[in-house]
Amino acid sequence: MFDPESLRESYHIADRSLPQVRVNFISSLDGAATQDGLSGGLNNADDKLVFDTLRLLSDVILVGAGTVRAEGYGGVSLPTADAEWRVSRGWAAQPPLAIVSGRLDLDPRQPLFTEAATRPLIVTHAGSPRGARKELAEVADVLVCGENAIDPRTVVEALAERGLRQILCEGGPSLFGALIEADCVDELCLSLSPVLESGPSGRIAHGPHASRDMALKHVLTAGDMVFLRYGRRREEP
Repeated sequence: MFDPESLRESYHIADRSLPQVRVNFISSLDGAATQDGLSGGLNNADDKLVFDTLRLLSDVILVGAGTVRAEGYGGVSLPTADAEWRVSRGWAAQPPLAIVSGRLDLDPRQPLFTEAATRPLIVTHAGSPRGARKELAEVADVLVCGENAIDPRTVVEALAERGLRQILCEGGPSLFGALIEADCVDELCLSLSPVLESGPSGRIAHGPHASRDMALKHVLTAGDMVFLRYGRRREEP
């Protein structure tokens, strides 16, 4: 089992003043993003600790509405000790959840709204249903990021303007693909689960083809699980 303090050091963000998008996923050895339709079937206690650490170090948790529904997201609330650790560093006690949705087919009575420790955000576009937008505005702050489609660059800028510069994206694959296409991904934290998961499960990113070079920042192991951290490859001066 990992030591929590060592994990915080391993995933430390050197400059928090710059907007950065960190993406967190888990995959089987043969590239499956889910087991029986859910990512939770691939993880273990060590992966959960990494997952919690990345949330601890983030300013906001960005997630697609499809993933919220599939994975059964509830209200985000870090444990008291973690909230106090954040406050001691001058950060907000809790990172808000920002849900990305063009259709806005979300129920404002869901626990992710009613049980959240801090008011969530909804990220949508100007062409989204006005009635749903008005209803969701009662339980969340609504950010309009694009005219007829959600623009990832505008999302990053809008969150940064609110002081939410360290963005942790937890999926799903379509949102990750859109971020790759827009060249908004600064870091990928990938857990490799020691299983082979043949079948119809998709990849961790879906969307139009886009190629981005990444550089390995660290490799951690716990038992047979491997934790990779890749950062955007920078041009040599």
